[in-house]
Parts: sequence; structure tokens; C-alpha cells
Amino acid sequence: MNKGNRTVFVETWGCQMNELDGRRFVGLMKREGYEEASSPEMADLVLLNTCSVRDKAEQKVYDRLGQLAVMKRQRPDMVLGVCGCVAQ
Repeated sequence: MNKGNRTVFVETWGCQMNELDGRRFVGLMKREGYEEASSPEMADLVLLNTCSVRDKAEQKVYDRLGQLAVMKRQRPDMVLGVCGCVAQ
């Protein structure tokens, strides 16, 4: 991971509270020196902020994680994180 110009991308599913939490994650990472990326392809750190209220939403998270795992294999320095309800 490039220490000088690190980037973060937060992808959020679910309720308005999750949207707020997603913005908070970005703010916290900015305090740590990260810049917000416009897409996961441009990010050093990708956070999936999840919701498990509906089963279909949870399945979408797992599908998306599978897609990002392919990207991670091509970019081993990229960090993937899952937060929110599904992570619990």
C-alpha cells in the first residue's frame, strides 16, 4: 500500500444509519491520512458497510465480496474490510 497517498472507498448497503456510519468511516480514515477514492478500483482500503435486515441484502454483500476478492488477488496490497450487521 502506498503510504504517501493512501485511499479509501466505502460501499454502503441498508438504512440511513448505515449511510451515516459510512460517512463517519470516511471521516475517520481521512484523519489517518487517507483520501476518499471514487471507486474500489482506485482504493487501497475498501470497506463494505453492510446490513443484514433482509436476506437478499446480505446475499448481495457476499456476492460483492466475491467480486472484490478477484480484484484483491490482482492487487495483494489492497485491504478489504466488512463492517456493519453482516460482519457481526
